[in-house]
Amino acid sequence: MAGNGTAGTAVVTGASSGIGAEYAARLAASGRRLVLVARRADRLTGLARRLREDTGAEAETLVADLARAEDVARVAERVVAEDVDLLVNNAGINGYGPFAEVGPALLAKVLDVNVVAPTALTRAAVPGMLARGRGAVVNVASLLAFAGSLPPEPLPYRAVYAGTKGYMVTFTRTLAAELAGTPVRVQVVCPGLTATEFHLGAGETPVAGERQRVHDDGGMPAADVVTASLAALAAGEVVCVPGLEDAGAVDRLAAVELGLRQGSGASLAGRYRAG
Repeated sequence: MAGNGTAGTAVVTGASSGIGAEYAARLAASGRRLVLVARRADRLTGLARRLREDTGAEAETLVADLARAEDVARVAERVVAEDVDLLVNNAGINGYGPFAEVGPALLAKVLDVNVVAPTALTRAAVPGMLARGRGAVVNVASLLAFAGSLPPEPLPYRAVYAGTKGYMVTFTRTLAAELAGTPVRVQVVCPGLTATEFHLGAGETPVAGERQRVHDDGGMPAADVVTASLAALAAGEVVCVPGLEDAGAVDRLAAVELGLRQGSGASLAGRYRAG
């Protein structure tokens, strides 16, 4: 993606496991330099070592908790560097549980990690990418962004988590429209259930252990999610749903949204008028 024909640097958040680790491996194999961001120093160190051994890739590690404003600022300082032409906002926590029972501090953390941090890092990245004439941002969301009216069980209790992923979908699609015609691409990838360790904790603390694990519910392999995302990015798709065969579904969603926008006129709908 770098304009001089050489691979640039990709910053991957949440790189210590799952989808983030798969992005790191795939991008390293393509010849990119990497900046790996996550909370778990031991996981990052081990991943960077393996990537160097397996691919020869340069891999920096940046230990950061994206629920902390000062850590977001440190990552943003690296994101603005001239060598960075790809940002993968993958870090996320779920905070699952009934809304009335989940602690307010955990819900605030979900908002900070899933919304505030990727927004801040994207804002740090895009101006330089525009100035240099190249770059891309990939935001990892979830199909739960489209599951608002569906009840829990078997889906999780997810009001805030799903809301944050809905934000990422709307943010990315709107930003993509704003940046249309520029050399900077943005994508939101919306996987369904994925075979990672994401469901092994709510997000208060990282999942323990140096080895990655997979939750019992299974799901799509993380490698397939990344395959779809990178193929969609190359094809210019803004919304990537890795398991969706019907590519026209996203266009139909946009058409429905346009219909809803017809309600922006000055006249009150008849059903709301007093009898």
